[in-house]
Amino acid sequence: MSRHVILGKGPIGSTLAAQLAHAGHDVTVISRSGPPAPAAVTGRVRHVALDATDATALTAAARGAEALYVCVNPAYHRWASDWPPSPTPRFRAAEASGSVLVTAGNLYGYGPGTHPMREDSPLASTETKGVVRATMWRAAEAAHRAGRVRTTEVRGSDYLGPGAGMGAHAGERLLDPLLAGRRLTPLGSADQPHTWTYLPDFARAMAAAASTPEAWGHAWHVPSPEPLTYRELATRFADAAGAPLPRISPVPMWLVGALGLGQPMMREIHRVRYQFTEPFVVDSSRSQQVLGLAPTPWETIVAETLASRSSDQAVPAR
Repeated sequence: MSRHVILGKGPIGSTLAAQLAHAGHDVTVISRSGPPAPAAVTGRVRHVALDATDATALTAAARGAEALYVCVNPAYHRWASDWPPSPTPRFRAAEASGSVLVTAGNLYGYGPGTHPMREDSPLASTETKGVVRATMWRAAEAAHRAGRVRTTEVRGSDYLGPGAGMGAHAGERLLDPLLAGRRLTPLGSADQPHTWTYLPDFARAMAAAASTPEAWGHAWHVPSPEPLTYRELATRFADAAGAPLPRISPVPMWLVGALGLGQPMMREIHRVRYQFTEPFVVDSSRSQQVLGLAPTPWETIVAETLASRSSDQAVPAR
């Protein structure tokens, strides 16, 4: 089996590390804070504390790796300041090691009014975060065409599933109140069709893109199931868990804008409010053909997500 290096130990990076290790690969996970307690090595996964903007250190860490996966993400309101300086160390590390550079991307670059979003849809966003992500991909694409690196980007929508956590719109932020019978307060609208990406599918797509030469030099969408409105999604989880039908009171975007006057996170959400107030739908048919993957069905997504919660919350036997 081969060696893989992952930058970032958030939901995407951790899910990818677990999948690669399960497949028998050796995995090094790089983050600023390093290994989680109590051990730096768990099975085939080794955690290392390293500043990924240090090109020399990152190049050394990537030596001998088949793929270098970028699964880091700065704080939402710091994309413009923290993302642009970072590509050079990654390019240098991938170029020196010969690793395939695979970036976990998103859909911000397309901008509003793109229905549905396809891989060949123009990166037309004029909003700062969208421009940042589009610029990052264009730099990677140019490096690939120049023969410097072999690179690809895998773009997912809002993710959900085991390990999604509180940061995800359809993670604990939805499930905790839903299963407790409390009111849900999504942003914008609960009734617009929305693509949701399953975390294990995101990780599988990144691993497949790394090992598929036809995928290099292009961006791909994570194979994702049919879109659901927030209300439909919440209802599916409630039905499967035997919970009451969800009570939903969306937070209007004018209020999000008002909160943004004092909260940087809410200000940045308001700037991409179209993602919560109009259809936000992805077409992943092309990537399914190239990567040889199919999206996990909704029934399985719901069952595995609820089973994961039950496992996480189980009280160990004494």
